[in-house]
Amino acid sequence: MNSSPIKGIRRKKSLLSEIKVLVVGGPSVGKSALTVRYLTKRYIGEYDHQSENRYKHEAMINGEPVIFEILDTCPKSDKDLLAVDSIQWADGFLLVYSILDKASFDYIQRFRRHVLEIRNIGTSHGKADQQPATASNTIPCVLVGNKADMVHLRQVPTHEGEQLAKEMECYFAEVAAAEQVSSIADAFVELGREVHSVRRRSKPPISSSSTHSTPSLFDRMLGSRSSASIGSIRAYARGKSDSALPKD
Repeated sequence: MNSSPIKGIRRKKSLLSEIKVLVVGGPSVGKSALTVRYLTKRYIGEYDHQSENRYKHEAMINGEPVIFEILDTCPKSDKDLLAVDSIQWADGFLLVYSILDKASFDYIQRFRRHVLEIRNIGTSHGKADQQPATASNTIPCVLVGNKADMVHLRQVPTHEGEQLAKEMECYFAEVAAAEQVSSIADAFVELGREVHSVRRRSKPPISSSSTHSTPSLFDRMLGSRSSASIGSIRAYARGKSDSALPKD
């Protein structure tokens, strides 16, 4: 009988990789609706916007189980660019604007510069310059234009979202929390993949000395048997096990 791969990992939560996600956007862009839609597949139109909320959710990223820790932020105004602690806490950012609200799109661009300053990427004397090519590799993010089901009220053209995503070198989608589930899930999954990719690139390379460790007694025994069989001395080299190979 087939079963969900998630069910089999519930007893090993402490061993799972965690990905901390900050859901960011101006007031009333639908951050909570998107987050709850992803977590529960239900749409709830009205929320209490007085406080931020934190959730944990199990998911599969590149065939591996992970735990998303999601912080649904609550800026008090479009001038509130969030605390430094929250930004430093996050592994990745789900950036949400409303296609009905040009100010919410401008908020995302200001927040992006704010993050670059805090994390000292593309900065000079404390002021943000233009984003360097490596910034997208350092700050995983995805860009989401919400409320795409109300195109007749659109203020932000699709090509502007695409252009901003191109500048940030990140995934982009227009979604509708009221109507879609899969496209919202895709955004979270893409963010998880970006975080994994950054983590892999940030791992220090394995030095050549660490790959040539002192042979164990078992290795030396095998080596002596091999040399006896061919009449000459030959070092025994252990092959890499599957567990030592990099995972996708």
